[in-house]
Amino acid sequence: MFLKAIFLGSILSATLLGAPAMAVEEPAFQTVLEDGAFSIRDYPALVVAEVAVAGEQKEAASAGFRLLAGYIFGGNRRRQSIAMTAPVTQEPTTNEKIAMTAPVTQTQTAGGWVVRFTMPSSYSMETLPEPNDPRIHLRINPPARFAVVRFSGLARPDDVIAKTAELRIWIQQLRLREAGSPSLAQYNPPWTIWFMRRNEVMIPLLP
Repeated sequence: MFLKAIFLGSILSATLLGAPAMAVEEPAFQTVLEDGAFSIRDYPALVVAEVAVAGEQKEAASAGFRLLAGYIFGGNRRRQSIAMTAPVTQEPTTNEKIAMTAPVTQTQTAGGWVVRFTMPSSYSMETLPEPNDPRIHLRINPPARFAVVRFSGLARPDDVIAKTAELRIWIQQLRLREAGSPSLAQYNPPWTIWFMRRNEVMIPLLP
């Protein structure tokens, strides 16, 4: 069952830290197939910053976000600011593989969670500054293909479960095979009017 998704105010954080308002980068992808609200997308390799955090989901999300936000807002060897991206994604599973561009991704592990920010496309492993906090690790997620369903609203757990079921039926109709656990992607901060919120359920596919 999907846990309650949390957007931790990346735009608000940037404002509080004095960053000017600007468009938030979203991941580049290639659309392989589109069928109404459903689609299949190919995502490239993505560079991520991640941290393992113990505790319950909400507390771990907050703690992980604070650590990673500290890194991108100057907590690194160059004291360099790194722009945030969207969406936020969460995957309630013990599988540590995440291949979705996002500022924050959260994956459950034994005893805690892995929280991830995807780095802007202008960065590589070679050009990213080294984190000051040794708990933060940089790595590359490999290219991946996803089945996706878009929907609006608050993305309550029951809504996400229903959309996941719809997406799985669509995948089966296309005779495709899942390669991992579903994830929830949310593109808007919590103060966005509910009917204007943009959400997606994403399921990785086998080649």
